[in-house]
Amino acid sequence: MGQLGVMLEILRHPDPVLRLRCTPVTGDPTALARDMLVAMYAAPGRGLAAPQIGVAERLFVMDASWKDGLPDPRVFVNPEIVASEGRQVSEEACLSIPGQARRVARAEIVTLAFDGPSGRRREVFQGFAAACVQHEMDHLDGILILDHDPVA
Repeated sequence: MGQLGVMLEILRHPDPVLRLRCTPVTGDPTALARDMLVAMYAAPGRGLAAPQIGVAERLFVMDASWKDGLPDPRVFVNPEIVASEGRQVSEEACLSIPGQARRVARAEIVTLAFDGPSGRRREVFQGFAAACVQHEMDHLDGILILDHDPVA
């Protein structure tokens, strides 16, 4: 749970770290990712990007289904959306912008490439999970839900 067992603090808008374009992860992110998952579940959220805890690296954690009773903690290191299709609109909330949910248009299906323990991987996400991936990817580029035009 963070250094010296302290829960990671989630930064709030307008903290300037939230606006940084993150750099690639070069070291071992295992401990940081574990601590980020603990903070995400405690928040309680479904995704958390490294800049939200003050680390400007291309890393995010996600569990799109745990609130439905199906825990699936995931870690994405140096992720990149390599394909997308379709369109969906959903209401999104953000742990860094509490109380300001916004309807956002996103791709319905995304293919994400990311570094895994055995090398570069690709995985396809649909629906809510695809929206979560895109939301967290935005954080890695300094983009917040407030930057998206609201969709009726």
